[in-house]
Amino acid sequence: MAYALSVLDLAPVGTGVEPAVALQRTVDLARLAERLGFVRLWYAEHHGLPSVASSSPAILIAHAAAATTHLHVGSGGVMLPNHTPLLVAETFHTLAALYPGRIDLGIGRAPGTDQVTSQALRPFDADQFAQQLTELTELSRGGFPSGHPFHRVRVVPTGVALPPIWLLGSSGASARLAGTRGLGYGFASHFSPTPPQPALRAYRQAFSPSAAFPRPHVILGVSVVCAETSARAEYLASTLDLMWLRLRRNEYTPLASPEEASAYPYTAKERAAIAGYRELLILGDPPTVATRLTELAAETEADELMITTNLHGHADRLRSYELIAAATAKLRS
Repeated sequence: MAYALSVLDLAPVGTGVEPAVALQRTVDLARLAERLGFVRLWYAEHHGLPSVASSSPAILIAHAAAATTHLHVGSGGVMLPNHTPLLVAETFHTLAALYPGRIDLGIGRAPGTDQVTSQALRPFDADQFAQQLTELTELSRGGFPSGHPFHRVRVVPTGVALPPIWLLGSSGASARLAGTRGLGYGFASHFSPTPPQPALRAYRQAFSPSAAFPRPHVILGVSVVCAETSARAEYLASTLDLMWLRLRRNEYTPLASPEEASAYPYTAKERAAIAGYRELLILGDPPTVATRLTELAAETEADELMITTNLHGHADRLRSYELIAAATAKLRS
């Protein structure tokens, strides 16, 4: 089955690395992704995590788009309840005006952070997500009728439209909404243990064609670690083992190095928990990873697999994407 590859970048921060350096390195991955033929590069919105520097996707989108020529760059996503719809509309109108035809707008309904930080963000209310989405799109196109309080509100810059919108989910809650509104849909299998097939089926069954999406379009997020050998991939992935364990204990730290993670004295209970998290991860040498990715695309009928690789070493991370692109080239065609 033919499928495309894309990149999800969290701007990971490892021990011994300044967050500013992690942000500057995003350009390295953007240029590499473009050179390797990845379709798009998205940045996730997370807050208050020392291991993740991507708190402001829109700024990173502009940064990456300026450093590339044709790569699609977008949000994966903007957590809409953290923002006013008008501000999101203005931001992405501006990006669309600066980089015509290259900007994507992925939208999520979760806060992307803990409860306390969410309160500081304001005005989070996931129950109003559908209403916020309507407000965003209607403001963008000037679609509120006469008599509505927002009828005379204009999104500046004018003369451009919102980029194509994907709704993002990890449980299936947004799948039908994405379908009925003729939007794209992304499922976060890179961190969600929920099987994606029911949500993708609901999205496709509810799909109503739109100008931006004449056909349903599914992007499946996948966590991948690829190295020249399976042993090397296992070693690099030890960083993720300790990251998952610490997140489970509400311990927020930069990503541990493989050396630190490999030396960590895991208990039997902790190793069992890690084994569960490993079910969400595809790792190994290039043939192993390519086979599993192709099987996953066939199982889900995803149009794209969006790869996220969060490693401590910058060079190891870039190399993983290089190996994935080369190993899957023939299988994707």
